[in-house]
Amino acid sequence: MKLPISAELLDGCVLALLAQQDYYGYALTQQLQTTLPISESTLYPVLRRLKKQNCLETYDQPFNGRNRRYYRLTLDGTQRLAEIRQEWATYKQALDWLLEGNHD
Repeated sequence: MKLPISAELLDGCVLALLAQQDYYGYALTQQLQTTLPISESTLYPVLRRLKKQNCLETYDQPFNGRNRRYYRLTLDGTQRLAEIRQEWATYKQALDWLLEGNHD
């Protein structure tokens, strides 16, 4: 996809994935990359921002002698995701109307 994604939509995508399950950073990047051209260096500031906004919390799990930091959705994150989904539905409907040309 060549269209840029806004920070708000990227937040929504991250929150939507974390609503399904907890992820550690690299696995979350891999999952996002199945749909969006995103790098780890782009994702980690998003995760820090969402954590600062109390949308996410973290916990560590040992793995092969190291710790993996997992991200989990909070209640605030669930509410923010609902807001973004509503905003997206309205935005998508408006764009569909414009781009599809069905203005009757």
